[in-house]
Amino acid sequence: MKNPLLEKWEDRLQNLFNRIDHILEEKYGELYPLRPNRPAHGRGVTPDADGLFDLGVSFSVGIGSQFGPGYVFRVKLATLNRVPDDLIEKIENEVVELLSKELPREFPGKELRVARDGHVFKIFGDLDLN
Repeated sequence: MKNPLLEKWEDRLQNLFNRIDHILEEKYGELYPLRPNRPAHGRGVTPDADGLFDLGVSFSVGIGSQFGPGYVFRVKLATLNRVPDDLIEKIENEVVELLSKELPREFPGKELRVARDGHVFKIFGDLDLN
């Protein structure tokens, strides 16, 4: 059984990622063909399971991380085509910018930051559920 406060926290975070996924799909979703097994945007079970972008987020206890515990994510594009590194970096920066802007609105009073942590990005800081 999951803690209801944790469920609420993670639902809010997932909803934020879903909104960012939608923004990215609107802006970049038609640039590349999807993998053959990937449903079009809006046709999958969840936003991270359809369209060009996979923005799944999950908790990490932070072992080996300079930032400690937090929520990790990667910006993945569901295409078999090669995507230029500079475009990937541009999109990653856009996601970090959107998150940095929206986290204080979604979690008022919380000091949360976003930073690259090795090969992933991490949301870390005040993770208190209250």
